[in-house]
Amino acid sequence: MNKKKITRGQFLGASLGLSILSASELRSGPLFNLMDLTQEPFQMNEQIKVAREVALNILKPTKSQLEHGLELHKDSLVIEPYGFMPKAAVDGAAIAAAIKDNASQLELQDMREEMIMTRFVKNKRERDEFTNAWKASGVTCIFQNAGEEGNSIERLLKRLARFTYSTDMMRDFVSKAVVPDDIVRAKKENRRVLYFSGNGVPLPQDWVSVEEELRFIRVFFQLGIRMMHLTYNRRNMIGDGCGEPANGGLSDFGHAVVKEMNRVGVIVDIAHSGWQTSLDAAKASEKPIVASHTTVASINKHCRSKPDNVIRAIADTGGFIGICCIPRFLGGDGNIATMMEHIDYVVRKFGPDHVAIATDLAYSSKYSEEEYNKITATRKARTRWEALWPKDTFKEEPEMRQSMAWTNWPLFTVGMVQMGYSDTDIQKILGGNALRVARAVLNGNMP
Repeated sequence: MNKKKITRGQFLGASLGLSILSASELRSGPLFNLMDLTQEPFQMNEQIKVAREVALNILKPTKSQLEHGLELHKDSLVIEPYGFMPKAAVDGAAIAAAIKDNASQLELQDMREEMIMTRFVKNKRERDEFTNAWKASGVTCIFQNAGEEGNSIERLLKRLARFTYSTDMMRDFVSKAVVPDDIVRAKKENRRVLYFSGNGVPLPQDWVSVEEELRFIRVFFQLGIRMMHLTYNRRNMIGDGCGEPANGGLSDFGHAVVKEMNRVGVIVDIAHSGWQTSLDAAKASEKPIVASHTTVASINKHCRSKPDNVIRAIADTGGFIGICCIPRFLGGDGNIATMMEHIDYVVRKFGPDHVAIATDLAYSSKYSEEEYNKITATRKARTRWEALWPKDTFKEEPEMRQSMAWTNWPLFTVGMVQMGYSDTDIQKILGGNALRVARAVLNGNMP
């Protein structure tokens, strides 16, 4: 890593006495247009443009920082170790008709999810939006959440089926990565891939024996899942989630789950686990583990953040934490500059081998509002079980998420250039660390 440090003030614009881009240059000058030219050609629609304006007005890069960051992003293997590929707009008329026909809440949820996860397969307008947003991001691989939160096998199969369908039907543009080398190959061939993850460990929940409860870990591995959450906010039979005040740690059964995931070749993800569960999992695992999308508790203490002792335990396994783009988890100004502070903290204290970027956000089709406006009758759903977690007083402003929009990935690289990191370290954070861990966990489990 470059030894020269850049202060936060320099990072936000007053760096090295170089010329900072003016507001007009950021909005419409040749350097803003350069962002189009240095990535694969895409349409700079209003949604993408506004998000980039917001981010650039926060970062205030110099001309050389912007040029170098964009070029480096284009040349790098970019892997998001937890995220979502672009989402399609729903068919508003179809949902409105289902509501009129008294469809249940579960039916409506399934309809909406199926549409946003697959509608671009057959709908040309949505397909154009989907491919355009992905090109704008410069991302090659997403560790795609392909399993609804929980442990029910039936529940976990739904998203896995949808993303399998999408990658099967759109394999000319995006396909499923089975092994890490598929990700590297996709970059060389200018394609995109999904590396499937699941938001829960699949369990039959019959509780006859430990062995019978564990058997579906391998089944879902065979279906393509390469990473699983141990818990999701709440307590389960594996351990306490991050939303539990008891912080009880990993159960005896949880230790068996970690051992089986190691054996099969599934990455242990403790992003939504409690701090003690996270420490116990790191100690129990013989392979690298990750907190795929989280933040640093020393900067902003939140139940979804990780304290230094947990980050150290993860790093000691050879793993990493992925810094997410959720404003209330980041705290402070809750924007792209705050996200950079979290990245920099991990780099300085634990090294560039142990941090990545995992937005936990998705690009939504620019036609989403138009389609939702067709749904005149709505039905308020109850709070989902997984969402029962401590409330906070953080007030989120629209500009926060706009600054970290998924299509702003190239500007994340610009931000790291501003922090003074070497190209080598930036490329580790952009994708190298995720690729290394994927290889280490899968090693010996594939032909």
